[in-house]
Amino acid sequence: MRIAIFGSGGVGGYFGGRLAQAGNDVTFIARGEHLAAIRQNGLRVNSIVGDFVLDKVQATDSPKTVGKVDIVICAVKAWQVTAAAKSMKPMIGHDTLVIPLQNGIEATGQLAALLGADAILGGLCALIAFQASPGHIKHIGANPLIRFNRLDGQADSRVNLLSEVFNHCNGVKSSIPSDINVAMWLKFMLISPWSGIGAVSQAPIGILLKLPETRQLLLDSMREIYQLGLAQGINLAGDCIQKTITVLESLPESSTTSLQQDMAKGKPSELDEQSGAVVRLSKALGIDTPVNRFILDSLRPQELRARGALTF
Repeated sequence: MRIAIFGSGGVGGYFGGRLAQAGNDVTFIARGEHLAAIRQNGLRVNSIVGDFVLDKVQATDSPKTVGKVDIVICAVKAWQVTAAAKSMKPMIGHDTLVIPLQNGIEATGQLAALLGADAILGGLCALIAFQASPGHIKHIGANPLIRFNRLDGQADSRVNLLSEVFNHCNGVKSSIPSDINVAMWLKFMLISPWSGIGAVSQAPIGILLKLPETRQLLLDSMREIYQLGLAQGINLAGDCIQKTITVLESLPESSTTSLQQDMAKGKPSELDEQSGAVVRLSKALGIDTPVNRFILDSLRPQELRARGALTF
C-alpha cells in the first residue's frame, strides 16, 4: 500500500513513522523547518513504547509530486481540514481512502464535500504526542491506538488490509469499530470537555478530576455532548459518560490536550472545532448547551488574539 501522511506533527509523525519503520511505502507531507530537517536527518521519534529513528524518509511539501496513493491519513489541525482536502486532491485516485484523525466531529463531512463521500472513512486515535523540534516527535502518553471504518459500516477489504498493516507495526494497535460514528462521538465527548475546561482553568487532567467543581464541569459538558449526539442519531450507550471519566482517570495526572498547549503558547487552537462545534450544532437543533457555551465564550478572546484579530 502507498500511504501519504498529510500533516506530520505529533499524530502524523508518530503513526507515519511507525508505518515506515515496518517497511511500508510512506510519504510525509510536511513544510518549513520540519520538512527540511526530515529530508536532511530523517525522522526521530521518542516514545514511551520504544524510541526509533528513520534515517531515510520520503517527504515533500507538494502533493502533486506524490501521485495517487492508496491511503491518506489526514493529521492536520481540525481548522486546517478544508485547506488540506483541496491540497490532497492530486493524491486521490478511484480507490483511495482518506482517514481523518482530528479531535473534532466535522472533518468527515468537510472532506466528503471536496473529495467525495466514498473516499472518506471515519477515524480517531488515542495518542499524546507533539513535535518537539524540527524532525523530532515525542510520544509522552496513552498507548497508541487508531480506529477507522466506513461511515456506513459496510465491509471493505481495503479497511481490513490497512488494519492488518497497522497491527504489524511496533507501538500501534488498530481496530475496526462496527459503528465508527459512535466511536468518534465517544472520543469527542472525552476530548472537547477536557480541552475546554483544561484551557479555562489552565490545569491538567489530574486536577480537573480531583476538584469537585471542575469534575462537575466535565460531567455537565459531557452530558450536553451526549444529548447532542443522541439528537444527531448517534447510538450512544447510557453509561458512556461514566466510562469516559474512567478513561480520563487512567491517564497520567499531568496530561493536557493539544488545545490547552496551543492556547498556553498563544497559538491558534481547535476551539471552534471542539466547544464551538458543540454550541453550533446544538443551536441548529434547538438544544441549550450552557456549559459548552461558557467555555467557548470564555476562551474566545484568547483565540481571537492568537489569530491576530484582537490585541490586549
